Amino acid sequence: MKPSPILLIAFIIVFTFLLGPFLIIFIASFSGDASMAFPPKGVSLQWYQKVLDVRMFRDAFWTSLQLAIAATVTALVLGTPVAYALVRFHFRGQSLIEILFSLPVIVPELVLGFGLLQYFALRANIPIFPGLYFGHTAILFPYAVRVVSTSLRNFDAAIEEAAISLGASRAQTFLLVVMPNLRAAFLAAFILSFITSFNNVSVSLFLTGPGVVTLPIQMLAYMEMYFDPTIAALSAIIIVITFVIVQIAERTFGISQHI
Repeated sequence: MKPSPILLIAFIIVFTFLLGPFLIIFIASFSGDASMAFPPKGVSLQWYQKVLDVRMFRDAFWTSLQLAIAATVTALVLGTPVAYALVRFHFRGQSLIEILFSLPVIVPELVLGFGLLQYFALRANIPIFPGLYFGHTAILFPYAVRVVSTSLRNFDAAIEEAAISLGASRAQTFLLVVMPNLRAAFLAAFILSFITSFNNVSVSLFLTGPGVVTLPIQMLAYMEMYFDPTIAALSAIIIVITFVIVQIAERTFGISQHI
């Protein structure tokens, strides 16, 4: 069946609208100009070298990496049993609990970040990195619950019942039967949560402080002072790394089925 010309034009427009900014970033990152310009007048790799040379980018990268891994693992550890309870058991107030667990996604992140700032920094006087850790864990928790819940709903409960009928306890069934069959879901939840945490701006903007800055916030601070293609080069690196990780996970485990 030959596609309609109108649909083809609409597809091209949408495709250009979505991917056009990324194409501009890639081209601008190879610019030989001293300032951000498109199209560039020359070609150079100096801005990629500058990304590696600027210490504040390296420090912010390691902060974001450690924070994203810690918050993602915590969200998965906490979210997996919650997802199991919501899918396998039925109890009064279940719908309300599901809504409450989804609040970090429903509520605008600026509002959430301001609320966390008021609680962590002004009332509880929690240090900066633990505050970031708790804040990122809060926004990642719903993603972990949703992804694992979706996979659990597609997992045949009869397999668990068979394991229990053969003498396994519910805890043994969960650890030895359920979890091994959810590896792809765990990986999908980990990648989705990790990328969300690593690229987060709204919550991190409120919770960062002296000596502890995430990479996106450091990029914003750099752009306030300079307007060279360094940020374009750094953005291109992040896009390529993210794309490669997602593609490898998709080809290996088919994570799109769980998101």
